[in-house]
Amino acid sequence: MPLTGSKELFKKAYADGYAIGGFNVNNMEILQGIVDAAQEVRSPLILQVSAGARKYARHEYLVKLVEAAVETTDVPIVLHLDHGEDFAICKSCIDGGFTSVMIDASSRLFAENIAETKKVVEYAHSRGVSVEAELGTLAGVEDDVNVNAEDATYTNPDQVKEFVERTGVDSLAIAIGTSHGAYKFKGEAKLDFARLDKISKLVPGFPIVLHGASSVPQHLVDLCNQYGGSLPGAKGVPEDMLRQAAQSAVCKINIDTDLRLAMTATIRKVFHEKPGEFDPRKYLGPARDAIKEIVKHKITKVLGSDNKA
Repeated sequence: MPLTGSKELFKKAYADGYAIGGFNVNNMEILQGIVDAAQEVRSPLILQVSAGARKYARHEYLVKLVEAAVETTDVPIVLHLDHGEDFAICKSCIDGGFTSVMIDASSRLFAENIAETKKVVEYAHSRGVSVEAELGTLAGVEDDVNVNAEDATYTNPDQVKEFVERTGVDSLAIAIGTSHGAYKFKGEAKLDFARLDKISKLVPGFPIVLHGASSVPQHLVDLCNQYGGSLPGAKGVPEDMLRQAAQSAVCKINIDTDLRLAMTATIRKVFHEKPGEFDPRKYLGPARDAIKEIVKHKITKVLGSDNKA
């Protein structure tokens, strides 16, 4: 099955009340764990590449890894650029085989965000590529995205309809209380479902995206801490809130931090139990298995996208 865009997948997700996971990929083991999980539970899949991952693993290598995944599975797979900062990187990814891109001009003025997003949309749509944009800014850190809590702003519902109509974008990431990274909240997470409901009514049937939506499972934090790490106060978005969002207008939920925690905790555990280990297969293999299990859990218990492929 060839790579696909996200547009038709989102139509089905919106109609049936589930979300598709946008899982960030940084290397082969992470990608294999994600894809093996999706294949096993029959879920469509969005493989995301950030600008940082693209620099680390190199564009050509990542594309070939995803092509290998497509050749060895039969679930729909989207290759998506996460947080493209300008037209240039979006164009490079479109020309380089991606089937979906995100243009993130959310830090700019409203009119500038519209102009840059529209430019990407026109180029992408002429080549059959889907486009995600962002309105509002999330606090937290993810690769090159770094926003202080005081600079974060919730999405203004009154701007959404104009933004969608003027840009022609295919999906929209909104800020309703999620945050990038493992250190998300001082207290308990509170997603603004009233804001989400208002937005969904203003643009009925339009797919909404949640970034910064890892739940930061306590058992993974504990494992990291137990075997030489230090993640005091790390907490994420409760999974029941994410499930509620997935049953509404939210058609894509991004998950990255939980994958990093699963991989890091597993590798630290291996080195703690076998400090003399030097064979990468002996610690990356278990890390890949841990990625697979966390992705299966997210798909079946949070996203609801199992058996939708």
